[in-house]
Amino acid sequence: MPNPLKYNKTFDELNEEEKKLLQINKKTIADFVEQSSSISDVNYATRNAHAKTYAVAKGIFRIEPDIPESLQPFFDKEKFDLTIRFSNAQLKIKNTKKDIPAYGFAVQIKDESGALLANYPLVNFPLFPVQSVSLFLKLFSSINRLYMKQWSSLFPMFIQMIKMLPSLLTADMLRNMLKLIRKRNDFILSFDYYSVGAYRLGDHMIKIKLSPSLVDKNTGRRQKIKDSLKNYLQKNDFTADVLIQICYDLKDQPINRLNVEWKNSPFIKIGEVQIAKNSLLDFRNCNTELLSFNPFESKIFFQPVGKIQKLRDDAYKVSVQTRRKINKLLHGKNS
Repeated sequence: MPNPLKYNKTFDELNEEEKKLLQINKKTIADFVEQSSSISDVNYATRNAHAKTYAVAKGIFRIEPDIPESLQPFFDKEKFDLTIRFSNAQLKIKNTKKDIPAYGFAVQIKDESGALLANYPLVNFPLFPVQSVSLFLKLFSSINRLYMKQWSSLFPMFIQMIKMLPSLLTADMLRNMLKLIRKRNDFILSFDYYSVGAYRLGDHMIKIKLSPSLVDKNTGRRQKIKDSLKNYLQKNDFTADVLIQICYDLKDQPINRLNVEWKNSPFIKIGEVQIAKNSLLDFRNCNTELLSFNPFESKIFFQPVGKIQKLRDDAYKVSVQTRRKINKLLHGKNS
């Protein structure tokens, strides 16, 4: 294999128009979170994405004993402690038996002293349909406003969605959408989960895939997703392989084209995520709901790479700060 391509901060840089649109987007995020309890009809402020929590659990990240020598400095212990949040991508919490199959598997990794090493918000779809930063910011701002019943944003949202169509029509996007449609009724723990964008691993840049082992896709077909997940994790151990791809060439492994899969970069197994049965936490506890899985809170050499990824930094910060402020006030009133 060729030498890995080195991280450069130019991968993350936004232009002036994108920076202005980001400021507007941040305001809509704060406004959404402030109104989120009424939007979702719950008694707390929710996240601005992946609002619905299915479960939160403790786990272990066990490192492969024979990982490549170049990766060993980043994984210098046999195992690391995990907190894992299972969620749905929708902005609004709906009390329905069947949710759209857009699932989150957010992983928080800590060392033996409890210090945060990395956050990885993984999802069950490997690609991202919007390539233009400006288009994404305009679209997301319009969606936020629409949830807040600002109906004037409806037409701008449709315009941005039409502009997004060409990036939905890549062979990789179409293949993965068809795959998701076929699997739409499958059990949440039977899906593979992906980092979508790239992350640093020191000077390297990687993508992450989590691939579950021995999970029956038909589990809990007649139950609500939350109930089927809770029942499974109370009675069964869960194991998933953790695999990475390394960026060697931007032509085959593009950083800022998120609607195509990386090619000519083999998956390398670096360890396993393990959840022992009956390791669930009370996700309704206020402190659990205040958890943040912001990947930019990670150590610098584990942080996200790319322009779309960079947007998440400010978005997460605004969402978390607003959510924590409101929920701490609510928690104080109820204590």
